[in-house]
Amino acid sequence: MATANNTVRTGTVLPVDAARSAMWAFVIANTVIVEALFVSAGEGKNSVLTVAKFFGLHAALLLLFQLLLVARLPWLDRRIGMDRLTVWHRWVGFTLLWTVLTHATLVVLGYATLDDASMGKTFVALSGVPASLLGMLAAAVVVVIAAISTRPLRRRLPYEVWHGLHLLLYVALGLAFVHQLQETTTFTSSAFATAYWWILWLFAFGALLAGRVVVPLWRNAYHRFTVTAVVPESDDVVSVYVTGRHLDKLPARAGQFCIWRFPGHHHWWPANPFSLSAAPSPQGLRLTAKAAGSASAGLRDVPVGTRAYVEGPYGAFTSLHRTRPGTLLIAGGVGITPVRAMLEEETTGDVVVLYRVRGEADAVRHLVALRGGRLHLLTGRTAEYGTPPFGPENLRRLVPDVTERDVYVCGPPAMTASVLSGLRELRVPARQVHAERFGLA
Repeated sequence: MATANNTVRTGTVLPVDAARSAMWAFVIANTVIVEALFVSAGEGKNSVLTVAKFFGLHAALLLLFQLLLVARLPWLDRRIGMDRLTVWHRWVGFTLLWTVLTHATLVVLGYATLDDASMGKTFVALSGVPASLLGMLAAAVVVVIAAISTRPLRRRLPYEVWHGLHLLLYVALGLAFVHQLQETTTFTSSAFATAYWWILWLFAFGALLAGRVVVPLWRNAYHRFTVTAVVPESDDVVSVYVTGRHLDKLPARAGQFCIWRFPGHHHWWPANPFSLSAAPSPQGLRLTAKAAGSASAGLRDVPVGTRAYVEGPYGAFTSLHRTRPGTLLIAGGVGITPVRAMLEEETTGDVVVLYRVRGEADAVRHLVALRGGRLHLLTGRTAEYGTPPFGPENLRRLVPDVTERDVYVCGPPAMTASVLSGLRELRVPARQVHAERFGLA
């Protein structure tokens, strides 16, 4: 288990800032190199094709960045968080879409101008060239993935269907890679250009393979996770206890989540992200889930002794990012699970907990009492408060020194947005606010 870090990082570079700086340095450095190679490689057959080549090179670079954003590299994930990396992946994806479409349109226009032909005839002619056809197919796959990733379609598709279709990105990647090998001249213009491009591709592929395949397979073979108990907490909430070998070597922290599969109970492909609801220890891990779907509802039927396949731990919602001695933990609904784990972690400093819940919460009350902290249960309907329960006035009333604390927020999206808005109005420094939206898409 990872040891809780009680160091307050006032005045120093935060882990998240260091990770973001490293990412930006990587992006800027490679963009500069690609543009320098573009200039040194010379112009295309006409000005339109020169611009098309410029967009094509940057489309390839964006595709490589996409791989790194979803590679689930532990160093980045623990500092930035999968939720933010996923958001960046989404926006880079739509940028990739428009870059690819611009490249394809300019290629057709450039050759139409060169041959004094219509764009329609030029498109048909290019589709008969194997290298060009591969690029067209790659572009078509990117368009399909972008279409199913728009919010209206994404909300209507089950996650497993959406995820399966999203994996077509790797098909586009393969098509685009072969297309580049056959078409591009920029990365064959010099020995340095060729070596640079191959190293960059091998790095991106290696990072993806390591983060998504090698590390999860190795950890599961090494730790051999097994279900030891299934405990119903209420009519619709269940906790699953998992143990394994050498769990003291598992780099897990309170506040993180894992992606869980129970192949002996369900099919191997359903995967669900559940937070660790207790501070991880060498004795085992615990997840607690509310029956919100078939997967979470079926957890109470998982037989003891079932092997569990665990990916992770993931997430930056941990004490690694503490900057102040005092802490404010804000939770709503099932968002209390990572907060409960953080309360069990042996950390220093004054703790205040705001819990938005329908009824009493004895377990949370007990944990807060053990930490010598304060608990405010926000029960009842929002209309009963007069002012929003997480509005700036109520936050200031309940926690007068809120601007002097690290604030951790976990709950439903609407509640999280309300809390973050209230904290901004109170001018709580952004470096002290930590929120993570747990999910895979």
